[in-house]
Amino acid sequence: MNTSLRIFKFGGASVKDAAAARNVVSILQRFKNERLLVVVSAMGKTTNLLEQLVAAYVNKDKSLQDIFGQVKTFHLALLHALFPDTKHAIYAEVNNLFVEIDWVLEEEPGRDYDFIYDQLVSVGELLSTKIVAALINAGGLQCQWLDARDMIATDNRYREARIDWQQTEQHTRECLSKHPTHKLFITQGFIGSTSENFTTTLGREGSDYTAAILAYCLDAKDVVIWKDVPGVLNADPKYFPDAQLLEQVSYQDAIELAYFGASVIHPKTIQPLQNKGIPLHVRSFVQTDAEGTLIGPDSRTNASIPSYIFKTEQTLLSISARDFSFIAEDHLSSIFACFVQHRVRMNLMQNSAISFSVCTDGDTLKIEALVADLRERFHVRYNEHLTLLTIRHYNAETMARLSEGKSVLLEQRSRHTVQLVMQ
Repeated sequence: MNTSLRIFKFGGASVKDAAAARNVVSILQRFKNERLLVVVSAMGKTTNLLEQLVAAYVNKDKSLQDIFGQVKTFHLALLHALFPDTKHAIYAEVNNLFVEIDWVLEEEPGRDYDFIYDQLVSVGELLSTKIVAALINAGGLQCQWLDARDMIATDNRYREARIDWQQTEQHTRECLSKHPTHKLFITQGFIGSTSENFTTTLGREGSDYTAAILAYCLDAKDVVIWKDVPGVLNADPKYFPDAQLLEQVSYQDAIELAYFGASVIHPKTIQPLQNKGIPLHVRSFVQTDAEGTLIGPDSRTNASIPSYIFKTEQTLLSISARDFSFIAEDHLSSIFACFVQHRVRMNLMQNSAISFSVCTDGDTLKIEALVADLRERFHVRYNEHLTLLTIRHYNAETMARLSEGKSVLLEQRSRHTVQLVMQ
């Protein structure tokens, strides 16, 4: 294990404005004697704006330049707050990235939506890391900026790219070996590159996964994800003001919580870390002295504390054969193939003799295309705007309290987990 290297990850909230960006630098100052590879997300709500830009571009909407103007205004205001000298080199670097967006927008949208999305939305991470790297260097630390696309090799499944682990490990080690005297590196989360050098993204909120990939490939000592919460909580404090901190969480519970939708960790993050026994710390960038949560090979979750996860805007589909025959293996094979084709993730599934029920995220465009495809062979009914509640380490009292006054359309239990689809 490379015990000298740690992976830090800072999300969009940690660099949302000038004060937040300076706070990141102050945190890194505390670890200046350690070797760090720092993964940084796009600043604030930049990804949301760039997603709007993609939609406006593809639809040839009049709002295109207005949205692009908002992206520019946000980043230039941040630059002026951090670098009063407008002759600083960072201004030219940021402007060059704006020009790259301009080049795309000047062309007719001839490629598919997912490809265009990855080429445009990925610029958010490039902007943030260029700015943060310049700020770190201005503060007296020596920081080496790295392009994640030179390290993370993927296939061409745009917006949900899959990692080529062998190539990624080779490229990552080569990248760092070019800078043997550097202690501090900064790179982007969320993005990678195909063998043809086209930019790909790893899925929404994928920067945690980037940190785990790099830790795996470099045999890092550990990963620290810096968040605006004290650590992994047993519930979202927006819904539960008295949410409790989980000081330790097992790999298995972390995977389950992330899979079911706990927003504090990306679902793909845990597996590469577990495979090499690399600990993951979730710490607060506000309360920087607090220990937060440890997820690791020797961690044990307190099973007496239930964990609650709400996923809103869910769609429940009920699929049955047209001839009222049993939902058998050939039917299920066809149904699953449709979900794979339309990239619709199943958050819960349950079957009876003649129907198959699935709860998914309510992505209107994907659901409409999926339902149209399924209806060529099956009867399909669906309910929208539902809530999926998952309780890990549940008990009867919590189930009754959280479902009170709600219509439960579907319930599924296992030994440690219960899920309720509610209206």
